[in-house]
Amino acid sequence: MQAETLAQTLGGGFADPAIASAAAFRQVMEAMARPGTIYTITGAAPPAPLSPATGAVLLTLCDPDTPVHLAGALDCDAVRAWVAFHTGAPVVGPSHCMFAVGAWADLLPISAYQIGTSQYPDRSATLIVQAERLEQAGAILSGPGIKETHALSLPEIEVFQNNAGLFPLGLDFIFTCCDRVAALPRTTVVTQKGDV
Repeated sequence: MQAETLAQTLGGGFADPAIASAAAFRQVMEAMARPGTIYTITGAAPPAPLSPATGAVLLTLCDPDTPVHLAGALDCDAVRAWVAFHTGAPVVGPSHCMFAVGAWADLLPISAYQIGTSQYPDRSATLIVQAERLEQAGAILSGPGIKETHALSLPEIEVFQNNAGLFPLGLDFIFTCCDRVAALPRTTVVTQKGDV
């Protein structure tokens, strides 16, 4: 019984890692290149409470050299074991991570994460926000990769406005929900609907 439980916990990786990881990587890169556009990302079946999209993003981006912070309900034995088995990524605190994963409320405050330095702006964290909903409605996005504007359901618009003001420093964000993914790099300008 214990072996069966372990197999269930550690299963759910990419069935064909070479093909599935390449396809998932392409979806994540498309999402980063086109902020606010929602893509479908499949191939992973991680243990709850990780969503399939969150699992696919972790399998795609994480390895033994990318420390991960698991926040809130995601910091549990099943998720820790799954991440360790499939990616080898060490689980660390927020101030030392390259990727942080959790619900928005559990990831706060975002001031806990690395935003890079003037010499190395790329040494910053990416927050993978597992959202209850992911829709192309709400905050208005503009900037690189967006022809005119896009809309995306964001939890706290002011946080993303302040983050964009830190450029070239700042955090990048990936939002997941079920089998969908969207991204918000630090270069994206965020305004509320109706703002001039």
